[in-house]
Amino acid sequence: ELEISQEELKKAYEGLSVEQGNALDVAAQRVRAYHEKQKIEAGCHSWEYEEADGTRLGQKVTALDRVGIYVPGGKAAYPSSVLMNAIPAKVAGVREVIMVVPTPDGARNSLVLAAAYLSGVDRVFTIGGAQAVGALAYGTKTIPPVDKIVGPGNAYVAAAKRRVFGIVGIDMIAGPSEILVLCDGSSNPNWIAMDLFSQAEHDELAQSILLCPDEKFIEQVQASINKLLPEMPRKQVIEASLTNRALLIQVGDMSEACEIANAIAAEHLEICATEPRKWAELIRHAGAIFMGNYTSESLGDYCAGPNHVLPTARTARFSSPLGVYDFIKRSSMIEVSEAGAQTLGAVASTLAHGEGLTAHARAAEMRLKK
Repeated sequence: ELEISQEELKKAYEGLSVEQGNALDVAAQRVRAYHEKQKIEAGCHSWEYEEADGTRLGQKVTALDRVGIYVPGGKAAYPSSVLMNAIPAKVAGVREVIMVVPTPDGARNSLVLAAAYLSGVDRVFTIGGAQAVGALAYGTKTIPPVDKIVGPGNAYVAAAKRRVFGIVGIDMIAGPSEILVLCDGSSNPNWIAMDLFSQAEHDELAQSILLCPDEKFIEQVQASINKLLPEMPRKQVIEASLTNRALLIQVGDMSEACEIANAIAAEHLEICATEPRKWAELIRHAGAIFMGNYTSESLGDYCAGPNHVLPTARTARFSSPLGVYDFIKRSSMIEVSEAGAQTLGAVASTLAHGEGLTAHARAAEMRLKK
């Protein structure tokens, strides 16, 4: 059967080791707390105001009815993706969350299923690839159609999401992972090297860049890379990524580093400096900004709280991380009083006649008192 029961999801959660269970609990709690705060602060709620003549205007916020979440499951399993996609949807008030996840050779990852249980996912289907995106968009006898599809995937999944956009909503077309590190030389070079590895290990196309004004520190980071790389389990992937898509760049100063950072508009931006907030003020374009030497990007991937689904390929210039606001829609609310119809009707009539739309004009005029 394609569908995994709620009972199996619960068993997966209860069967975790104490360490895994606690880690997943903490991550879920922090992600939920952040997005509940976001729901309040980001204006994800209805509002209205009344004018002097009794006309009332406002906005009605409604959660989406049904959302589909794609969770990768080919080369690796990603329980963190479940938390980051499902929890904001539930916080937003989505009625039904449908999750699809590939299970190669029938293997079901307990952490992924446990994360689905913790996140409140309503239904889970063991299907992946472009066909899973199609099933979510159009529906099948087994899988119901959704209103929006979110979640990362490979190139085929991304192409399928692009293809069905318009039939359903999508979050974004995510590209290879990226990290840009701005460092003033005050950090530990081993830490910086490992932060660069953390994105490079995703795949060969991941991008890892360091901008630093300190030439000696850059040399130390290079030495750390050479020292630490041989011990990494995903050495081949990291090495291929660093060879093709990594740069260690000496800049004139941190101000120049910030200018370059805005041009790159990276998915993950680390500011490893003694005054990180000072430099963060100069950043306009980044998916997520990690401030300070102790704020590794990997904390954001798993448990800091903010969403790890971030814009890539310079799309941070015009788009934002996944959030509660991606699972709601807004309807304008308009209730014009009799007195308001007299004033607004005259305005609408004049403008409608100017556009040659007679029926528009007359619809307003018929409500005018003579």
